[in-house]
Amino acid sequence: MFHPLPLALGLRYTRAKRRNHFISFISAVSMLGIALGVTVLITVISVMNGFEQELRTRILGMVAHATVSGLGAPLQDWPRAVELAHEDPRVLGAAPYVEGEAMIQGRGVQGAILRGILPDQEGSVSEVGAKMKQGRLEDLVSGGYRIVLGAELALWLGVDVGDQVLVYVPEFRSTPIGSLPQVRRFTVSGIFEVGAQQYDLGMALVHMEDAQRLLRMGSGVSGIRLKVEDMFRAWELARDLGDRMEEQLGQTVRVRDWSREHANFFRAIRTEKTVMFIILSLIVAVAAFNLVSSLVMLVTDKQADIAILRTLGLTPAQVMAAFVVQGTLIGVIGIAAGLGGGIALTLNLQRVVGALERTFGFEALPADVYYISGGIPTLLRQEDVLTIAVIAFVLCMLATVYPAWRASRVDPAAALRYE
Repeated sequence: MFHPLPLALGLRYTRAKRRNHFISFISAVSMLGIALGVTVLITVISVMNGFEQELRTRILGMVAHATVSGLGAPLQDWPRAVELAHEDPRVLGAAPYVEGEAMIQGRGVQGAILRGILPDQEGSVSEVGAKMKQGRLEDLVSGGYRIVLGAELALWLGVDVGDQVLVYVPEFRSTPIGSLPQVRRFTVSGIFEVGAQQYDLGMALVHMEDAQRLLRMGSGVSGIRLKVEDMFRAWELARDLGDRMEEQLGQTVRVRDWSREHANFFRAIRTEKTVMFIILSLIVAVAAFNLVSSLVMLVTDKQADIAILRTLGLTPAQVMAAFVVQGTLIGVIGIAAGLGGGIALTLNLQRVVGALERTFGFEALPADVYYISGGIPTLLRQEDVLTIAVIAFVLCMLATVYPAWRASRVDPAAALRYE
């Protein structure tokens, strides 16, 4: 005889043709519901992962992984600070920067962050050079007073490459008619677009030495921007580097990393993904607990069989185990189908969405609204798939407990009284 006996009975009940086709239908619906729930959960979480990665890539294209800046005063010996950064093997790039607030006037007026950079070093910490729509970052030269604007900022100001703008900064100088803000005329030499409004509308780039003269910073800089090997350990690296700089430069510094500069934004994305995961998990739970109804009806249908098995010596625990096996097998088949469907749908989502767009004549993600080209971004993570599979399996196991317990409580005498 096949051993263990509860496993043999559970498999037998799963394969056997039932007299009550309605029970078979309910079991099939339960299996299909679990498969659809797992498929949807994997696909939605993968899409949210894709959006998170896309936004993180765009933001980190302009934001350094970490910054070390002067605390309350410009960082003076910045060449030595850059050398100290490059001495750390975890640092992939380091570049000085000067930053301040400015009001820029063209045909319109708009406030923005004015960042002074060294074009030959900026590429080691950001991707702005690869995001140029017009002009080149190398066109920024010391004393040339040229400026590179974000695409939306240029549109708002009503200017294009070759036009001139006035840049006002909150650094006042005394004149016979009173204190006046520092102002300088710049020529627009380029336009960039990274796909994040915070930078396309709110940032302008100039040569670092021009920014130093405009902001009256002398030879000092605001700080050092860093690109590191592992961005998730950027804070740890920047803190160690800041301690070495304070020791060797004799100046107090302030350390920040990308996660702290955009903490609320990424925390909101993570919270939204968590809430969506919980909601979709409840859908899987509803599908899993459909097993309860199908197994309860199966127990009612099989009471005579259970009673005969009990009279032959089968214990209540073995009866319970047999129905747990059957319910778990239904759940496993549904989960396996859902995993296959979710992975296949995620990997082919671009084709599916493209087919729907061509069929119904709509655009899922308009490029002028979402700044995302190439369709819906997806990122399939193995740990997410495993987590979904484990949660669905646990829910299916829990769904089998009550029907199996009812089967184990069947009284053989009462069940066989009218047989």
